[in-house]
Amino acid sequence: MKSVRGVPQLAALQLTPAVAVLMEAVLREAERRDLAVYLVGGPVRDLLLRQPLRDVDLIVEGDAEALARAAAPAGAAVVSHDRFGTVRLQSADAALDLAGARRERYPRPGALPIVEPGTVEEDLRRRDFTVNAMALPLTRAAARGAGAQGSAGASPLLEPEGARADLEARVLRIFHAHSFHDDPTRALRAARLAARLGFRLSRGSRSALRDALRDGAFGAVSGERLRREIEKLFADATLRLDPSAALRLLAEWHVLGALEPGLTLERAAAGPLRRLGRAIATPPWPAGSLKLRPWATGLAVWLAELDATLRRRTLRRLAVRGEAAERIEGFPRRRDRWLRAIERSRGRGAVDALLGAIDEESLLALWCYAPPAGRRRIARWALEDRPRRLPLSGSDLTALGLAGPAVGSALARLRAAFLDGAVRDREAALALARELAARAATAPPRAARKPD
Repeated sequence: MKSVRGVPQLAALQLTPAVAVLMEAVLREAERRDLAVYLVGGPVRDLLLRQPLRDVDLIVEGDAEALARAAAPAGAAVVSHDRFGTVRLQSADAALDLAGARRERYPRPGALPIVEPGTVEEDLRRRDFTVNAMALPLTRAAARGAGAQGSAGASPLLEPEGARADLEARVLRIFHAHSFHDDPTRALRAARLAARLGFRLSRGSRSALRDALRDGAFGAVSGERLRREIEKLFADATLRLDPSAALRLLAEWHVLGALEPGLTLERAAAGPLRRLGRAIATPPWPAGSLKLRPWATGLAVWLAELDATLRRRTLRRLAVRGEAAERIEGFPRRRDRWLRAIERSRGRGAVDALLGAIDEESLLALWCYAPPAGRRRIARWALEDRPRRLPLSGSDLTALGLAGPAVGSALARLRAAFLDGAVRDREAALALARELAARAATAPPRAARKPD
């Protein structure tokens, strides 16, 4: 970890070396161009709270993309997001997000904003909550704009009135009474921040949220935008967020019912959701062949206690389609069947035959709902048995005369025997394989199935 050279107020950031390289390059080029650059938003909040930083967000009073392209070290890429005037400077090991200072206006409640160039003060006031609207000047031009004398000492913090007091009181306060009308997804961000950092919505902000709910503001938000916020809710478990705590706040604020009538957080789902949060932060086993999507597992766990009709409606509202929707919708039925099968299974081979056919996201959801003995079995299989490989392959079986479905059946028998300890090495495996091949050769052919 290191701090950025020549910027004493960033000493507390303790950036990783890869991020510090990008930051140094950007600030060096900004000083050469006499551009004002600020650290803004969540990173400033977390710096003041002495929380570890997960992002570095910069505002530039000027052309952010031109600055990023001029500053990019060898091998770094610049990815532009023209819709919102933001750009990402990306190296192999790190990333920085830059944006030109901007203002925005909402053509109608719930719509995406129209973004225009603006001042840093306008940029701060367009943000969701006062504690996320502070800026730390990083260059001499920024310090001059903030009223600092030269470059000596730490630069003053730019902040809306009351922001520091709100931070100390751990209060989330919106900027104006129609903030939730403009962007209702701010309510979901409020729940994440409140649950993760121990904050609460101010009384005026709660009143403004009630007004937005009364006026049906959430109905104008697309399912894709809502799903992205739900994705962040479960992804934030890596930051020690308890998903059940955030969802409980959304239920108490009557936001869940505004997303879809009847949607709630059932008490039976709270424990499995807490377990899922801990598992996302500290996985109980390495991920399998599929890349785990925390939100897909999270929705399976959360919605499992709701009736099937409400579950389907909620998935449609959140624009969850295809394979993910099918797995989440059918999880409760499969969960109950799997849990009974785990309890009845005798031997590690039987557990392997059951769990080996379950996708990674459903497997983690199953673990969240399983009793302690079931969780131990699932974790032992994922950690110890799943990685084990048979000492022979399908080609060995075809060499013995097996073909077609008989190869798969024999491999399943051999794997069960291997995991149960009846087969310990290649010689024993080949002996059993020969026995299975001999049985297959003498077995009578199956009767052809009559057409329906």
